[in-house]
Amino acid sequence: QVQLVESGGGLVQAGGSLRLSCVASGSIRSVIRMSWYRQAPGKQRELVALITSGLTTHYADSVKGRFTISMDNAKVYLQMNSLKPEDTAVYYCNTNLVTRGQLGGYEYWGQGTQVTVSS
Repeated sequence: QVQLVESGGGLVQAGGSLRLSCVASGSIRSVIRMSWYRQAPGKQRELVALITSGLTTHYADSVKGRFTISMDNAKVYLQMNSLKPEDTAVYYCNTNLVTRGQLGGYEYWGQGTQVTVSS
């Protein structure tokens, strides 16, 4: 019922920038929060950044000062600057939102977009 589509991943040299985008579509009543996770090979998925409908933000310590999350309705963006090789991972868009067929929020995930940072 809800579709999340990420874009903006790619190959970049250390110190470069990328901007990830995610668009949620479907029978959306309201968005509670949207976030970005990432998963590197052999590691667990980790929270990178989160933004609530009230525009409160949270960042992982490893990306503070370098990444910026923003949201516009059912769209979320992640501006990534000063990229490092350790940022290499598959980045996943995540949202908690309420559909017209639900009384409360539910989690949805995108398929992920690959970010590779070379040194």
